[in-house]
Amino acid sequence: MPTHCRTDSLDFGSVEGRSIVAAFDGGEITSDGGALLLARTNGAIRLIDRVAAAFTDRRNPDLIEHEVVTMAGQRIIGEALGYPDLNDHDRLRHDPLLASIMGKLEARDKRCAPLAGKSTLNRLEHAPEEGEARAPHRYHKISYDGAAIDQLFLDIFKEALDAEAGSHRKGKAKSRKAKRRVFVLDPDATDVPLHGHQEGRHFHGHYDCYCYLPLYIFCGRHLLTARLRPSSIDGASGITQEIARITAFIRQHWPDAFIIVRADSGFCRDELLAWCEDNDVHFVIGLAKNPRLTAAIKPELAEAEAEHKTTRRPARRFKDLVYTTHDSWTRERRVVAKAEWTEGEANPRFIVTSMHEDVMDARALYEDFYCKRGEMENRIKETQTDLFGDHMPATTMRANQLRLYFSALAYVLICALRRIALAGTKLARATCATIRLCLLKIGAHITVSVRRVKVALATGCPWRELFETAHARLSAAAR
Repeated sequence: MPTHCRTDSLDFGSVEGRSIVAAFDGGEITSDGGALLLARTNGAIRLIDRVAAAFTDRRNPDLIEHEVVTMAGQRIIGEALGYPDLNDHDRLRHDPLLASIMGKLEARDKRCAPLAGKSTLNRLEHAPEEGEARAPHRYHKISYDGAAIDQLFLDIFKEALDAEAGSHRKGKAKSRKAKRRVFVLDPDATDVPLHGHQEGRHFHGHYDCYCYLPLYIFCGRHLLTARLRPSSIDGASGITQEIARITAFIRQHWPDAFIIVRADSGFCRDELLAWCEDNDVHFVIGLAKNPRLTAAIKPELAEAEAEHKTTRRPARRFKDLVYTTHDSWTRERRVVAKAEWTEGEANPRFIVTSMHEDVMDARALYEDFYCKRGEMENRIKETQTDLFGDHMPATTMRANQLRLYFSALAYVLICALRRIALAGTKLARATCATIRLCLLKIGAHITVSVRRVKVALATGCPWRELFETAHARLSAAAR
């Protein structure tokens, strides 16, 4: 029998006299078998249905092939799996596993794929906000409520805390002996470089590029706000309103909460400080150095310099000051100074705080509390890098805000997976990228029959036991 040469095969050499060839002809195989865990996680927190509820769909139901809930689920789970671009979905729409977890194995119209392609998803992405008058006519049939999505972040945050405390069994009832809950709110701004002519683009001198300047607010690992902003504004623009909104929500559910705002010097604005002082919210915020502040710690800097020259190691002194600016502050405030010499030069740093020294002394406030603010920058890296929050190719800020929401919601989904299913395991503190690599990117063969959808996961998966543990925990949480 003559041999048949396949022109679509790929040659990878040989082993023990046998040639190694490959081709994309394996049939119904997926590289995202772990998406099953994301589906279970979604079942536990009902994320996708609640996101879809924030959209208004005015299309004719009899002519709809892809509902909003399916399209929103595609975007969120797609981001979590590592597919940020709409072009990716022109192939993913045929993936039987993604179709299965979206609850739609076959399209009503046999000419269509089970899931939406890039053109349909593009119409969702360009959906205007409710009441927006200038939205293009071709996008007017689907709109979204940004305030409802903002509220969803807070609702899931509360549910997570209730679950951790076991309070979901007791409703809103609280014990009088319950310990006062502390909330540390960490806001920060970051840049999203732009390479086109997107609406709202401006050149930012600090980042040395055209960019957006989104605002994030975290409480621990919980994402509370993802707000897209142009870079032509002050980095602290809108922060008082966001903190007020979050504080109102926290006080509604935890009336005696102890709330602290912790931020870098970019947020040191009298408007925010005064609002916190007037509303029983504490703050620990970086303060830019100036000659007056540096002169106030001159003796401490001299001591640190002498120690540094003797030991050749970083030397620090801390000092409490009472300080006010010449004209931008409305009152005097406590300032903690760090007088440091390191690497042969002075490195003075300052923070302003509403917390009394009896509660926390200067050293502890700076080293043990303020410096932990850097951890939230790792959370931003997860949302921006691991989950593609820095992909803003759409022409309008409205569409790019929705893209930011989808990446932020993908973070919330993986964060819930980590919180519910991975507590106490090797991946309990893993980043989103590590969780994706270990638990989501698993090869699987899919067989669809009349009775079931069989997903045959790779036998050699090194994280099999942890995958099974995660499945059991998520199944219990979804009941």
